[in-house]
Amino acid sequence: MFIKKILTTTLATITLSASSLVMADTALDLDSLLKTLEAGQAKQSAQNQQREADFIARQSEQAALLSQTRARREEMISNSQRLEGQFEQNEIELANATELLSKRMGSLKELFGVLQQVSGDTKNKFATSIVSAELPGRGEFMDQLAQKMGSSSKLASIEDIETVWYELQREMTEQGKVKHFTTDVIVSGGDKVKQDVVRVGAFNLISNGKYLEYNAFTDTLSELSRQPVARYLTSAANLQNADSGFVDFALDPTGGSILGLLVQAPDTSEQVHQGGTVGYVILAVGLIGLLISIERFIALFIIGGKMRRQLKSDVIREDNPLGRVMKVKEQFPHVAYDTLELKLSEAILREMPKITRNLTFIKIISVVAPLLGLLGTVTGMINTFQAITLFGTGDPKLMAGGISQALVTTVLGLVVAIPTVFLYTILNTRSKNLLLILQEQSAGIIAERSEKGA
Repeated sequence: MFIKKILTTTLATITLSASSLVMADTALDLDSLLKTLEAGQAKQSAQNQQREADFIARQSEQAALLSQTRARREEMISNSQRLEGQFEQNEIELANATELLSKRMGSLKELFGVLQQVSGDTKNKFATSIVSAELPGRGEFMDQLAQKMGSSSKLASIEDIETVWYELQREMTEQGKVKHFTTDVIVSGGDKVKQDVVRVGAFNLISNGKYLEYNAFTDTLSELSRQPVARYLTSAANLQNADSGFVDFALDPTGGSILGLLVQAPDTSEQVHQGGTVGYVILAVGLIGLLISIERFIALFIIGGKMRRQLKSDVIREDNPLGRVMKVKEQFPHVAYDTLELKLSEAILREMPKITRNLTFIKIISVVAPLLGLLGTVTGMINTFQAITLFGTGDPKLMAGGISQALVTTVLGLVVAIPTVFLYTILNTRSKNLLLILQEQSAGIIAERSEKGA
């Protein structure tokens, strides 16, 4: 209000000055100008007197406002003191009421403490239980009850206690059931598909013959990225398709922990890849030895069959080693028995490379395979020590690659060497038996010729 009056006075003064200047411009002489200034000065003096009168008149109004404000301040101070006293009184009454409540609760206070603890533990249990995949939202009530009893110290009602008991009882009951229900499942491609799911107690979830994983944070079901071996999947499919009776099923009593470790274990092909270059060389050498052994088995089987038929026949055939050896007797009918012996020995020596061909190479493979495994072991240990030198021993995973290579190559070398030794022994024995037949028949021919000569 006061600032408004000052602005009004200033505006009036500027207007008066402007009017004076205009009048000065229109004055004809000095007398006229003097009269004009006297008139303006008189007018301004009258206005100042009027403003002073107005200010004096409003002093009583300002005093009334000041008095009213002071009275209101005193009232608020009095009200504040009254509220402070009431607050202190309420604090005393609240402390007395809390003490009285604690005395009256007695053993119930311990009961509610146990109930709060059980609610918190049950919430965590429900969060990780696969039963929640079928019955979602059970942990929310437990969480709210635990927070209500913990933060605000409120007492649980009879309905709350009965609900906790009911949920615990339902969890125990559901652990002994095999149930079907339909829900969304994230398949291997990443799509969410509604499928029929079988819950085996609180242990495993299966769908379409595959094991599922329950994510408590997102409340979703998804197929395991890596499924267990075929026999476990077969049991899962049989359980899902069964309507009644008993079905063999691979159950994980840990609720998925063992299954998660099982699917993380490398399979045979992955273990072979861990052997690296040395492992591939060992497998290649073993494959070559196997192919040679198969060829030798077939060849010796055919030669042995032809020689057995030759033993039963009086007609000499040249399609088998025995027939070619016996043919020497007809080629040299009149030589002495000692000369015939040399000719027969020569014929047997010609047949020996065909019977014993590549057996030495199989024996070499049986010796070289463990040496290659040892080479891979040394290479893997070198890699392990290099990792230790660079990164230390704080993280065992950094050393696992070298150790895996060392052990896998050793295993591959033994896997190739042991069967190769057996194959060589069998083939060598079989070839020696065939050569023994040739020597036996050769000795008989020499004896027959010796008797005729005598």
